[in-house]
Amino acid sequence: MNIILFGPPGAGKGTQAALLQEAFSIPHLSTGNIFREAIKNETPLGVKVKSILDSGELVPDQTVVDLVAEELKSDVYDNGCIFDGFPRTVAQAEAFDAMLAEKGSQVDAFVALVVPEEELISRILSRGQGRTDDTEEGIKNRLKVYENETAPVMAHYKEKGLVKEIDGIGSIEEIFARIKSAVNS
Repeated sequence: MNIILFGPPGAGKGTQAALLQEAFSIPHLSTGNIFREAIKNETPLGVKVKSILDSGELVPDQTVVDLVAEELKSDVYDNGCIFDGFPRTVAQAEAFDAMLAEKGSQVDAFVALVVPEEELISRILSRGQGRTDDTEEGIKNRLKVYENETAPVMAHYKEKGLVKEIDGIGSIEEIFARIKSAVNS
């Protein structure tokens, strides 16, 4: 089963991905985690990505697609995966669909966490991850980028009838119960 966990920064994707991973016994692939690990280990990809992110740009689609394609070669993903932070653009979504089709697979569920902007800002400011743009203004800018660049991906999967919008407000357990119910339906 391939599940895309989707939503703006602060929606709770990482938290819910961990619960889904346990419930469905499939791995969690976070492009953000892969980037952070590559940067920390100063791999060639890490050096390239760090310079892109430091300049405030988005990592180019082809770089992200290549990274995910390389990661998916591992047999740990043979029974599916929870994708978090990917695809982020329609071009990435189209490349991802083609990549899965080559493997005789597909996206089974697109779970979109819906959370009001004020709640997202509050969550990001309170989790204290120390990003340089973890200010109200910086967060609003990230949310604007999300709306412009990433939200069209949802329309791509809506056309395929795969989108399940989930209310992202409530306890972690309540939100997880909604996700699990939607994925199982």
